[in-house]
Amino acid sequence: MNDDEILAKIHDLVSQERDATNHGDPERRRRIEVALDQCWDLLRQREGLRDAGKNPDEAQVRPEGEVEGYLQ
Repeated sequence: MNDDEILAKIHDLVSQERDATNHGDPERRRRIEVALDQCWDLLRQREGLRDAGKNPDEAQVRPEGEVEGYLQ
């Protein structure tokens, strides 16, 4: 996935998150939030690799436990 594809996925997930919130579906919303966090993490990885002069395509989606375990 390139940056534009990831951003399109993020926009789609935000719409889905709104829908899940409006329909009172907390489990679906939680799954969507995890997917959003993974997408944002992937974008940050790609940016970091690019800034380091490396290939951004080496970035990979990290597992839920890793992404959700980050300290804010």
